[in-house]
Amino acid sequence: MSVVPLTDILSGAFKERYGVPAINVFNDLTLEAVLAAAVEKSSPLIVQTSVKTVKSIGSDVLYTMWTSMTAGIEVPVTLHLDHCPEREVITECLDRGWNSVLFDASHLPVEENMRQTVEVVAEARQHGAHVEGEIESITGVEDGIGSDSAAAQQDLAVALEFLDTTHVDVFAPAIGNAHGSYRKTPVLDFQRVSDLVAARSIPIALHGGSGMSDEQFRDLIGRGCAKVNISTALKETFMKSSLAFLESAEEKQKWDPPSLFRSVRQDVIDLAGSLMTVFGSAGRAR
Repeated sequence: MSVVPLTDILSGAFKERYGVPAINVFNDLTLEAVLAAAVEKSSPLIVQTSVKTVKSIGSDVLYTMWTSMTAGIEVPVTLHLDHCPEREVITECLDRGWNSVLFDASHLPVEENMRQTVEVVAEARQHGAHVEGEIESITGVEDGIGSDSAAAQQDLAVALEFLDTTHVDVFAPAIGNAHGSYRKTPVLDFQRVSDLVAARSIPIALHGGSGMSDEQFRDLIGRGCAKVNISTALKETFMKSSLAFLESAEEKQKWDPPSLFRSVRQDVIDLAGSLMTVFGSAGRAR
């Protein structure tokens, strides 16, 4: 098992209609914790890093952490660069050893998006890596990338032309989903996922998963959303868990960083494990 290509993880999920959590990590604790959850739940896992995390920690340090923590791991895992509009960062991560990238050129006209995505796919193939593509912005800002303006959908024919031209391995459509926290349960275009999968048998990436209901997750996964992105929920768990522990430490006047790390780690493991259960990926690595 160990570290495998993205398509190795998604092919089974797409065929058997379960979802693989694609969780954004931002430090060593969150990376180790989500990997521990995957082992505990016998679940495949996609670990994601944002451009912001790559730049703040450094690709060399991040990749060293990744190789160290995944050495001998008992479940299939893969390392993915999330929402990256910067070609130089994509090249840097592919050179370091990332297994896949999301080239986010959704801000460009579709024709230019396609032209550059073709180049990124060719570059990734030279590294044995895979590419996720998108032609529509996902509403909301995540780690400094995106827009709060509502994302407009392209016609199905445009999406299919993009897929046929670029040969991306995963596609991320806008279906009413959004990055960040939903103020109410989102209204989603479930049929668009079905239409895309019926026309082209390609795994769909569901973005903006934090805050969707279990029923929405299961419905979309059943239609072909094999990759389910989670970022905000992990950030909120990490910060709220840290805050609760520190408030308790202040009250007791007992300051013990290792205890803080253990407490937060367990909360992150619990979150990731619960997602694996809901998405149906738990037990799939047995």
